[in-house]
Amino acid sequence: MWDEAFPSFLIGLREGLEAGLIVSILVATLVRFGQKARLPQVWTGVAAAIALSLSFGAVLTFTAANLSGHAQEAFGGVLSLIAVGFVTAMVFWMRRSARTLSAELKEKVQASLAMGAGALVLTSFLAVGREGLETSLFLWTNVRTAGESTGPLLGAAVGLVLSAGLCWGLYRRALKMNLTRFFTITGVGLIVVAAGVLGYGLRDLQESGLVGGGSSYAFDLSGHLDASSWYATLVQGTLNLTVTMTVLQVVGYLAYLCIVMTLFVEGVRGGKAAPAASAASAASAAGKAEQGEQAGATGPVRSGRPRWAVPTALVAVPVVVAGAVIAVSDGKQGSSATVSVSEQECGKGFSTPLPGQQVFQMHNTGDKVSEVYLVNPASGAVYGEIEGLAPGTTRALTATIGSGDYAWRCVPTGGKSVTSAAVHVTGGGEVKAVKPVAEEDLKGPLDTYKDYVDKGLATLLTQTRKLQADVHGGDLATAKADWLTAHLQYASLGAAYGTFADLDGKIDGRPDGLADKAQDKDFTGFLRLEYGLWHGESAADLTPVADQLAADVAKLGQDFPGQDFDPGDLPLRAHEILENTLQFELTGDTDQGSGTNLATTQANLAGTRELLTVLQPLLDERDPQLLTRVNAGMNRVGDLVAAAHKPEGWTALEQLPAETRRQLNGATGQLLEDLAPIPALLEIRKAA
Repeated sequence: MWDEAFPSFLIGLREGLEAGLIVSILVATLVRFGQKARLPQVWTGVAAAIALSLSFGAVLTFTAANLSGHAQEAFGGVLSLIAVGFVTAMVFWMRRSARTLSAELKEKVQASLAMGAGALVLTSFLAVGREGLETSLFLWTNVRTAGESTGPLLGAAVGLVLSAGLCWGLYRRALKMNLTRFFTITGVGLIVVAAGVLGYGLRDLQESGLVGGGSSYAFDLSGHLDASSWYATLVQGTLNLTVTMTVLQVVGYLAYLCIVMTLFVEGVRGGKAAPAASAASAASAAGKAEQGEQAGATGPVRSGRPRWAVPTALVAVPVVVAGAVIAVSDGKQGSSATVSVSEQECGKGFSTPLPGQQVFQMHNTGDKVSEVYLVNPASGAVYGEIEGLAPGTTRALTATIGSGDYAWRCVPTGGKSVTSAAVHVTGGGEVKAVKPVAEEDLKGPLDTYKDYVDKGLATLLTQTRKLQADVHGGDLATAKADWLTAHLQYASLGAAYGTFADLDGKIDGRPDGLADKAQDKDFTGFLRLEYGLWHGESAADLTPVADQLAADVAKLGQDFPGQDFDPGDLPLRAHEILENTLQFELTGDTDQGSGTNLATTQANLAGTRELLTVLQPLLDERDPQLLTRVNAGMNRVGDLVAAAHKPEGWTALEQLPAETRRQLNGATGQLLEDLAPIPALLEIRKAA
């Protein structure tokens, strides 16, 4: 958690100390002039500034939550750039102002004393509010970058508490501190952190489509570094540097870091001759404050208003305004309108929604289990869906609403598909919908894939019969080489998600769960033959195993053309093959002695590539960037696996260096995440 907490800790410490010094100087000045009775006015301004800062953070959070995915990326990217600008200005402002801060505030306090309570409240409010707003914006950006709130919020809290302790120590003259040096060191750290935030913000803008170059990578180290390792996580959390960065990110990061750091360091060198008076001023003011305590206080004349009225109003107004903004932006999300689902009442209760994220309570008023889709009535594109809504039940459907036409499509099981009247929404952004897939759409890819498998099985039969002949002839050395050739051919056919029905277990089943493990009579196929070949079993013992394998492969070749396939399984298989690879091959679970699990992994990659090739036209229609990401991931995993193929043979999984194995597992896990959207994108929907 420290990697995610550190940037927020730094901003909390830095901004907290700035605000705390300002408050300390204000308090010390009032005490010195014998105006202790007016201290509540300072605390009122501070409380109002805190309320404004917290409300600002809440508005940012709820505003972002009600935007579409691309709009959220654009919103976050723009605010990241603004946060970088604020932090940069703050770093340079404190470098210039630290020496004169105390004197300037004393002058403002003296002027405020002459003008009345409102001026003093405003002075403290403005002095603290700037730091509070900067902290809220930068903290919101860090939370969004980290993807979770616990680490950044904890870091900021620790930084603020520590800064409060430092300010108290300075005020009570219990602590001496070179503030010029402190602000210089933290300024350097914040410039480095801000450079990372700039890079992250530029990436957000690229992913939102506002800025181009999203696929132009300056480097991609995911094949050499494990993105989930502790050191990669630490660097990413503290500096926002990732294993893969675009050209724009790198150029922006380096340009900001070089220019801003140079200007900052040169400014520090130029200012060394001037006395660093900020710490002395604060300590002096605090020291004289104790002398002024004896002078008494002449408080302001009380008006007829209750003493608590103004402070309460100043603190409550930002909260009320923020609540109003959130209520307006949240629109109908909180209302959770109930929409009927049935053949007779499809869409009843649906009225024109506001743009943003909305929650609809879908209630099945019919007597059949039903599918329900929120669709574009012209194209049939799906914005949200619920499957298997039982009669009399209600389930929530959350969807992001943008500008365009919307309607409900109710598809009862065994009943007639019904589409509700459409409504037109204006004032929202563009929302991406999923173009529906029908069985007919998958027929062409399925036929192409079946033809690929059918031809592959013919090749497999030839290879398996050669392997059978090797065993019959007692040439077990040649049998080992031919076993690998045949086994890799089988793996490349993508035996996942029931492709070969029960024959898959006979041809390539594992001994897991069998009573006698590798010696069990029900353990057959490639892995049983592997066990015998690499554990010194005789040709006579292995002959029946090889015969059974050849017979099962021949039967598979005969049965496959007449098998009944569910077209909906084809997209699932694109993810399932490599999921099985991560679960079995890359854990060593399937290794029966040959040490060729990485060769099987390479064959599984080939089978996945074939599937992606036949599905490419459908995928490109629905997410043009998906296969770009997937192919990059396939190449990363493929390169790592290929590096294990030496002239003398394949490196066994357990012989891989621990770091290489972590990289391979990490790259495969990331590839599976990239493949995960495919089944949802190509799911057969009855709304089509």
